[in-house]
Amino acid sequence: MIDVDWIFKMNKRRRILILGASSDIGIDTVKIYLNKGWSVTAHYFSNKNKLDKLKKIYGSQLSFFQFNFLKVINLEKYIKKNKSFFNKFDAYISLTGYFNFIKFENFKVKDFYQHINSNYLSNLLIIREVLKGMKKRKWGRILLSSSIGTKFGGGDKTFVYSLSKFMNEFFPRYFQSFYKDNILINTILIGVTDTKMHKGNKKLKKRINMIPIKRIAKPSEVASYNYFLCSEENSLITGQKLNISGGE
Repeated sequence: MIDVDWIFKMNKRRRILILGASSDIGIDTVKIYLNKGWSVTAHYFSNKNKLDKLKKIYGSQLSFFQFNFLKVINLEKYIKKNKSFFNKFDAYISLTGYFNFIKFENFKVKDFYQHINSNYLSNLLIIREVLKGMKKRKWGRILLSSSIGTKFGGGDKTFVYSLSKFMNEFFPRYFQSFYKDNILINTILIGVTDTKMHKGNKKLKKRINMIPIKRIAKPSEVASYNYFLCSEENSLITGQKLNISGGE
């Protein structure tokens, strides 16, 4: 058996923070980075069973970060006390996807803020911190996630979710000042994927017919794009919204 702890200590690895790492796409993304030799800090909210299995294989190459982003004010306080934690990362991927099915006519202010806090505002706070370390090292990669549903205004019950994810498609002009320092920032619009969210969806076949490629994505496929965009392999793509959706 390979002593991954020893290898980790003997080699300087790039470090990445992955939010939503316990999701189906998140797990596959974590695997790719670990296999490529990166040091991964995987965020989760409550369930990390699959992450624990990876921990047994990769040892100290994988660490955990537990947080509930619904109460974003607590994140602001955490950052003030743990700036060095965020400054060490060379790359940052956000795959957080809090959603609650709510019809437009029924949504409440609380629903709105929970989605915005978890899916967008938490990203802004963390990006502000990771950028500081990236700028000093003159290298960094940031990848946010949105949903292909934002192109169509969201579904009947995903209005608030789609709106919160759409915010990740907005790049403040300020971000452009970091491109010259080899800090690249992008957003992917994830299409229909074979994840828990779509299990048991009676309308899935009808939805697939709307996809030009006529199939849904595998989590591992999306993860491979995540890796490319946040690795040394990506040297030019920045400030872009990329559809990973089979042609939609």
